[in-house]
Amino acid sequence: MKKIALITGATSGIGEACARKFAQGDYDLIVTGRNQPKLDALKASLSEWGADVLPLVFDVRDRQAAIEAVDVLPDRWRDVDVLINNAGLALGLEKEYEGRFDDWETMIDTNIKGLLTMTRLIVPHMVERNRGHIINIGSVAGDAAYAGGNVYCATKAAVKAITDGLRIDLVDTRIRVTNLKPGLVETNFSVTRFHGNKAQADNVYRGIHPLTGADIADTAFFAASAPEHVQIAEVLILATHQANGTVCSKDPDREESLS
Repeated sequence: MKKIALITGATSGIGEACARKFAQGDYDLIVTGRNQPKLDALKASLSEWGADVLPLVFDVRDRQAAIEAVDVLPDRWRDVDVLINNAGLALGLEKEYEGRFDDWETMIDTNIKGLLTMTRLIVPHMVERNRGHIINIGSVAGDAAYAGGNVYCATKAAVKAITDGLRIDLVDTRIRVTNLKPGLVETNFSVTRFHGNKAQADNVYRGIHPLTGADIADTAFFAASAPEHVQIAEVLILATHQANGTVCSKDPDREESLS
């Protein structure tokens, strides 16, 4: 029987890349997202690697929808081996005192509450079986605030604390807990942050060779594939010319040479 990975926010970016990597790695997949056509397309594309895929359409911010989706999982899908809490986003770069209330609520409800909801729904069954792995997608932004990042950075700092706390709670089990902290990853992340302004989003990555979703998926799969006695607790993943959340060296010529 193949192992099963459940990936939230699987229709794009890091989540989609994780789905592809784990399918190639001989996992069956539960993929969640808000967009039924995108989930259906993902399911079709993953058949290339022989993966059995169960799409679940719900927003992790909607706790009741998440509960209902997990409650009716067929028995064949209940034994989740790897939970990847990937669903998350940043919205806006305003100063904290000028931020939008709706943006704050969306980030907090997705990045923190959504992650907690999925953890609460899936991990108890892992504890019953005394096996499993939770991989939370944090961020370098959780290490220190940067200008305009205030609430987003706070949500990713929360992801670190929640991940560390869960690892403590599970220390007497065989369940492993990992926090992956990417730096600059070129996905739809910045387009979302800038409310659809593609030109503004592209400028974030101009002059540096950024990470890709596949880079983060490779690291997630590496952590999940470690021997049972090895727990990769935390990984900070940066582009070569990025030192931390605020220090990057950008050079258009260098970007061209690395592409």
